[in-house]
Amino acid sequence: MCYPFFCNLYLSFITILGVATIAFSLLPVFQNTEFRTIRACLFFGMGASGVIPVTHMLILFWNEPEALHTTGYEVLMGLFYGIGASVYATRVHWRWMPGKFDIAEHGHQLFHVLVVAGAYPHYHAGLVYLKWRDLQGC
Repeated sequence: MCYPFFCNLYLSFITILGVATIAFSLLPVFQNTEFRTIRACLFFGMGASGVIPVTHMLILFWNEPEALHTTGYEVLMGLFYGIGASVYATRVHWRWMPGKFDIAEHGHQLFHVLVVAGAYPHYHAGLVYLKWRDLQGC
């Protein structure tokens, strides 16, 4: 909010990444198994896309307790998203026990559960950010 250039830069980057992820997820041409790794990398990129803005925030506001508080939430969110994308991409549990995860605990299901789990700390980080912004201003 206080740095419009960086705000627009980070929002533009996540928008482009989001559109690419949607395209690779929904367009039939990208549904083949050969694109699974690209789709997983895009999902992983969505989770990792916050590393630079969070690092930037820590550099600017290193002495603010809210910056450290929200960073903890964001790291937890990134871990959930990263693990989810890794489970989806590697399909390790299918290799260990083929046929055992066809209905329940399918890699795609686990991916979605972990994304929702990641959304929870992301939501709490957002609440801290909003309160901090309202109290601090520019």
